[in-house]
Amino acid sequence: MWLILAFMSAALLGCYDSLKKQALKSNAVIPVLFLNTLFSSLIFLPMIVLSETGHTLDDTILHVGSGGWDVHKYVVLKAVIVLSSWVLGYFGMKHLPLTIVGPINATRPVWVLVGALLVFGERLNGWQWVGVALAVASFLMLSRSGKKEGIDFRHDHWIYMVVGAALLGAVSGLYDKYLMAPVSEGGVGLDRMLVQSWYNLYQCGMMLLMLLLLWWPRHKETTPFHWSWSIVGVSLFLSTADFLYFYSLSLPSAMISIVSMVRRGSVVVSFLFGALFFHEKNLRAKAFDLALVLLGMLCLYIGSK
Repeated sequence: MWLILAFMSAALLGCYDSLKKQALKSNAVIPVLFLNTLFSSLIFLPMIVLSETGHTLDDTILHVGSGGWDVHKYVVLKAVIVLSSWVLGYFGMKHLPLTIVGPINATRPVWVLVGALLVFGERLNGWQWVGVALAVASFLMLSRSGKKEGIDFRHDHWIYMVVGAALLGAVSGLYDKYLMAPVSEGGVGLDRMLVQSWYNLYQCGMMLLMLLLLWWPRHKETTPFHWSWSIVGVSLFLSTADFLYFYSLSLPSAMISIVSMVRRGSVVVSFLFGALFFHEKNLRAKAFDLALVLLGMLCLYIGSK
C-alpha cells in the first residue's frame, strides 16, 4: 500500500512541477510562492481547527495531532529547510527549461543516500554506488545538453539555485526520516498530519514577511505579478502529493529510501509536460540524460532491497 501511495504522489508531483513552471512564466516569484503557501495553509487550516475543537476527525487519517513548543520547534525547522529549497527552486525553474530542472531534481535520492552515509553512518553497497555514479554521469551529460541552449552549468547562477534546492530537498528527506521514526528507533515520532499542516502555516508566515519586506517595497521596479489559476493548481497538487507521501511514510514497513526514489519518478511527468506543452528544445539528448537518472534510481532500488 505504501508503495502505491508513493507512485500516486510521484504522478501528482510531476503535475505540480509543470503547473509551477506555468505559474512562474513572466511572473514575480515571491508573491507566487506566498500564494502557494497561503492556499496550502487554507487547505489544512480546517483540519487543525476541527481536530483542536471537537471529535469530528478523531480516528481518521485527517486528524491533526497536538503538541507544544517541544514538538513545534521541529516543525519550524522543517519549514525553514523546505522554504529555503522552494525559494531557490522557484527562481531556478523560472529561468531554466523544465527538461533541465526535472533531471537535476531527480538526483535527490542520491544526495539522500550520501547524507545517510555521512549522517547516519549507513554503508552503500555495490548497486547503490553504481546508482550514485550514474547520477553524477547524468548530471555531467546534462551540462553538455544545456550548453546547446546557452546554459553553462559552471557559471549559471540559476543552475546553482536548482542544485541548492535539490540538496536542501535531500536534507528535508533525511529530516523527515528523523521526524517520522519512532522514539524507540532514534526518531521523534511526530504525527504526520501535525507536521504537514503546521509546516505549511509556518511557511506562509515566513513568506508573508518576505513579501512585505523584500518584494513589496520594490515591486514597481521588478517583474510584475499577474494572477494565474495555475497558482491554485500548484497548491492543490502539492498538498495532495505531500499528504500521500507522509501517509505512505506512516505505514508499517515503509522505507524512506524507496519512497524518495519513487517520488523523484515525477520527473517523467514533468519532462513530458516540458516537451508537449512548453515545446522545449534538445529533447533527444535530454531524454538520454533522463534515462541515465532513471537507471541510477533503479540501481538504488535494487541496492536498497
